[in-house]
Amino acid sequence: MTLQAREKTVLFLQGPPSVFWSEFAKAFEAQGSKTLRVNFTLGDRLFWRKRGGLNYRGTLTSWPHYLKRLIEKHGVTDIVYYADRLPYHREAARLAATMDVQCHAVEWGYLRPDWITLERGGMGRFSHFPNDPARIREIAAKVEPANLMVQYPHTFDQEAFNEVVYNLLNFFGRPFYPLYTADKYYSALVDYLPWLLKFGRKAKALPEGFLEDHDQDFFVVALQLQSDYQIRANSPYRHLREMMRQVVSSFARHAPKSSRLVFKQHPLDNGLERWDKVVKALCREFGMEDRVIFIDEGNLHDMLEHAKGVVVVNSTVGLHSLRALKPTIVLGAAVFDMPGLTHQGRLEDFWLRPQPVDPQLISDLVHAMAGTIQVKGDFFNSEGRKAAIDAMVARITEDRVNEPDAFMTPPPRFSSPKGIVAVADAVSPPEWEGEAAAELGYARAGTSS
Repeated sequence: MTLQAREKTVLFLQGPPSVFWSEFAKAFEAQGSKTLRVNFTLGDRLFWRKRGGLNYRGTLTSWPHYLKRLIEKHGVTDIVYYADRLPYHREAARLAATMDVQCHAVEWGYLRPDWITLERGGMGRFSHFPNDPARIREIAAKVEPANLMVQYPHTFDQEAFNEVVYNLLNFFGRPFYPLYTADKYYSALVDYLPWLLKFGRKAKALPEGFLEDHDQDFFVVALQLQSDYQIRANSPYRHLREMMRQVVSSFARHAPKSSRLVFKQHPLDNGLERWDKVVKALCREFGMEDRVIFIDEGNLHDMLEHAKGVVVVNSTVGLHSLRALKPTIVLGAAVFDMPGLTHQGRLEDFWLRPQPVDPQLISDLVHAMAGTIQVKGDFFNSEGRKAAIDAMVARITEDRVNEPDAFMTPPPRFSSPKGIVAVADAVSPPEWEGEAAAELGYARAGTSS
């Protein structure tokens, strides 16, 4: 049943490097809601193709006071932002929780390629989406079946061009916003210049015939970007080297001697961290030169088809592997980490007895997500933008974000130590867990193994 839409005053903070945000605002205005926008950088101004944007040039420390006055002056009911844990968004979420204002986090969809995430209250360890299989099944029974066919593709060139323009504008436009706190792991120049060197390197692929060798058991470790906020905000690792060392050490001590380990580099990695050298050094340390492989190219779909299991921190590769019914272990906080789907035991047990994927539960999870925290669409494809925006405006104005029944308080991943202290050799203590609980006013989660 469609709920009655009500007038909103929606505040837009930083958005994707696309015209999506300005089209999103126009759609709200078309159905009677008011919109506001705060620009923090020159890139924000470029992609906001509307008048009336407010330019914030103060400090991060002063931002909550500025935001509070803005909310009170304009009667803001909802705040929308892209990238959940950016500093200004983190402060906005904290303030909004004290002022009865709804915050909506937007990101690339969990069900990529042509899905967008829209979650109320946060993502990752801040996600209110349930992690109880019984509740997942109940939600799946209430929502419409998801259309999983790709409808709104975009090219890599579109995405890369917009990202580069946005970040370079922010870098060179600092004089216009001199106090802006970017909180980037790399500056734009440091991030992009290594690509020039990367193009000159020979790509590393699996040995010829590796996937056709049916007697070969291997596990895949899907690397993420070191700059990814999913690592900094939703994992116990300060650097991916920590995760890589933990995995190689555990594999050396506990995996069958006939098994091999394949580290797959993220396709958008700039090569600056030289993960190949990190893996090589770890192999020497643990005597694993003949059992561990590093690659920076290869068809992930083909690899998943033949792999015995998959290790992720919290990458959406984990959802791909689960949908391929491959045993998967999550070492950080991920919305898809739950009994019946991911391995719930220790990493040392994963190599020997990986827990299987429940085919019906992964199907139910996909449909539950699609009906509550995912919308079909795309940031760059024009038809995909319209489809996503129409759906997102309806969900927000009708107060249906995370509905039906997909909003739990407190966020359920606060109370689970899975992948943080329950995994062998994990980083300890899980400092971020205590910080997260304190930030939103929840009791600190348990940390027993």
